[in-house]
Amino acid sequence: MDSGHSSKNKPAVPQTPQQAELGDEPLDPAEMLALLEHQQRAFTQAHVLSVALLYGVWGIAWLIGFVLLWLGWSAEWMPLALAGAIFAALIVTAIVISAIVGIRIGRGVRGASDFAGAVYGLSWSVLGIALAAIGMGLLQHGLSQELASLYFPSAYAVMAGIMYLFGAALWNEKSQLVVGVPLLALGALAPFAGAPHNNLVMALGGVVFLAASIRDALRARKR
Repeated sequence: MDSGHSSKNKPAVPQTPQQAELGDEPLDPAEMLALLEHQQRAFTQAHVLSVALLYGVWGIAWLIGFVLLWLGWSAEWMPLALAGAIFAALIVTAIVISAIVGIRIGRGVRGASDFAGAVYGLSWSVLGIALAAIGMGLLQHGLSQELASLYFPSAYAVMAGIMYLFGAALWNEKSQLVVGVPLLALGALAPFAGAPHNNLVMALGGVVFLAASIRDALRARKR
């Protein structure tokens, strides 16, 4: 009687989340290690997929946007104003998505605090607005449309290249170096091609982005 009564009133031992997930029995060291390895693989896969998403978004924006700009300058059937508006919309969309995804994947990364991830994510928007403001100021003070068509693509290429170099340092992600360095090179070299052919040079950045996106998506699938 007493034994049964004391058993009923015995306080329950709180379970860890891992015990609640896998059952009532406590995990032995081997099971705990396997669970931790599984969680690490899942996190790494999510991180790689997020980076692949960033590459894909920028690849589409750059490839379509710069080809449209080239057509706007070269083809009579494509109004330059329409090409410029579509290009701007694509770049703004890519910057916003990069900010959101950058903040998200910065959280919980070993060696990177939530603050670092937030700063990285917001830097896309802040730098994008700053470069646009510089261009607008130059236009107000006599910058020609032809020179503006050289400035804006190269400015955003350099911005994206620098941000991917920072991302490589922040997350220890070498694939971002593979993207960042070509973008810096394209941004620096494109003005030498002159308008409108600089847009075709810049469109190569979209190919770089899409190739990196496919590569990381395949990496995540293998995991």
